[in-house]
Amino acid sequence: MSRPIDAKDRAAVKRLHKQGKSRNDIARAIKRSPSTVSKIAAAFEPPLTFERGAEVVAATEARRIDLAARRVTLAEQLHQDAEKLRTQLWKPCTIGAFGGKDNVWSQTSLEQPTFADQRNILAATGTAIQQSLKLQPAEGGEGADQVRSMLGTLGEVLTQAATDADDDGGAHGG
Repeated sequence: MSRPIDAKDRAAVKRLHKQGKSRNDIARAIKRSPSTVSKIAAAFEPPLTFERGAEVVAATEARRIDLAARRVTLAEQLHQDAEKLRTQLWKPCTIGAFGGKDNVWSQTSLEQPTFADQRNILAATGTAIQQSLKLQPAEGGEGADQVRSMLGTLGEVLTQAATDADDDGGAHGG
């Protein structure tokens, strides 16, 4: 059974609330549950509140900015990985495997990776690039369709204007 709320608890909640402490900080300080602190705060006239709307908004925005910066960094790293993978396509390499009845390691030097290895390198390169672009779209990637549409419309208008100008010239005997 929990101990009853007394005047000492009420005074402590009021004092700590006035100091700007959060509900959970007050609960820890007076060794009560956060729900008990809420109950005590609600009994005051006017009730004490623990709204931290502005703080939550600021913390959320800071987190969003931090995650955006981390996505940019990760996208750059993935792009660098893709570039490193791409350089392996045509470089000399050494391949090796265990084989034979005695399961002996053997290796061979090649002028470039095997076709299957090149295919795997290209697949890994493509994956790294796709993921980097998902994290940080290329400039012009967003809204490119709108730009194409605008340019198409502009081209149609200019063509129509040129056609209208030609028609006017013929009507005036020009």
